[in-house]
Amino acid sequence: MSDHQAATASRGVSIELLSAVDLGPEIAGMAGRQLRMRKVTIEPGGVFGPVHDHVGRPGSVYVLQGTITDHRDGESKEYGPGPGWPEDSHTMHWLENTGTTPAVEISVDIVAVPTA
Repeated sequence: MSDHQAATASRGVSIELLSAVDLGPEIAGMAGRQLRMRKVTIEPGGVFGPVHDHVGRPGSVYVLQGTITDHRDGESKEYGPGPGWPEDSHTMHWLENTGTTPAVEISVDIVAVPTA
């Protein structure tokens, strides 16, 4: 997909929750939030979409293997393996794997605690 084509849905993506810590008891003012770590695998030709933001859900990504293309602000940048990209309140993006091997990232973010 080109930078001008926004991803409409995820395909070829699997997500594994590795850990989550309730931040309310740990840090004053963080009730209802958790620190979450996930392993995200994007298969060759896979897309992590649609275009999404990170308002209220800041995070950071590290690419373990393969290459992931981050599309934002009309530009694309490849990452991996190694340090990835920040995800803050200004982030509006989608991801894809244009390579021939699975791309694996570790994503750490702060999210609202899911309600039952």
